[in-house]
Amino acid sequence: MLVILAAVGTLIDLTYPFDARTLYWPSEESGFQLKQLSFGKTPGGYFYSAYSMCAPEHGGTHIDAPIHFAEGGLTVDRIPLERLVGPAVVVDVSAKASKDRDYRVSAQDIEAEEKARGAIPRGAIVLLRTGWAKRWPDRKSYFGDDKPGDTSNLHFPGLSAEGAKLLAARGVSGVGLDTPSIDHGPSKDFIAHQILLGAGIYALENLASLEPLPPRGATLYALPMKIGGGSGAPARVFAVLP
Repeated sequence: MLVILAAVGTLIDLTYPFDARTLYWPSEESGFQLKQLSFGKTPGGYFYSAYSMCAPEHGGTHIDAPIHFAEGGLTVDRIPLERLVGPAVVVDVSAKASKDRDYRVSAQDIEAEEKARGAIPRGAIVLLRTGWAKRWPDRKSYFGDDKPGDTSNLHFPGLSAEGAKLLAARGVSGVGLDTPSIDHGPSKDFIAHQILLGAGIYALENLASLEPLPPRGATLYALPMKIGGGSGAPARVFAVLP
């Protein structure tokens, strides 16, 4: 987690680096690959370096575009820019998640946040703080299992169906969290994905530590790679504190 003081305020980086340690969904056959093409002095006497890269869409800090789970939904390149920037609303369930690794953020959790600080505004980007980021990049601790290609025994927190329906009704732009998926690990129907993405709301997964963010007051920027027709993309996500 990187914090930078700037003229606009305090910048908090919520993005993990993409490198050999980046975690991808267990069913993915490959991870992030960076190949060195050039590195060193050229015949002209100046230094030059260049690389090629290859990676699945969904891994590391990334965005799920609506089309990921909604036929006819927006691809990542078609998400309007104004929806990728918005007021951050943090719902902290880290205490509950520490006692139940399969905890699902409930409608009651979200309503309690609203009771304390007011209604979630339309266009907000809601961040679910589970405290899971401290487990990154230990695959077994983070996913609950480290068997290659096996998704049958995953354990980590996510969002409940009722919570997803409530956030969709609030008209939020996006929902993010510090775990591998917006659905909890044991999910087989990915209902939170179905509800949110079906409502045109994108998801941000594998966010780095959310602890520095206040419950309200920060502005979030979620800037994905603009992949034409993509169902998702690596994203640089950061918050600005005034």
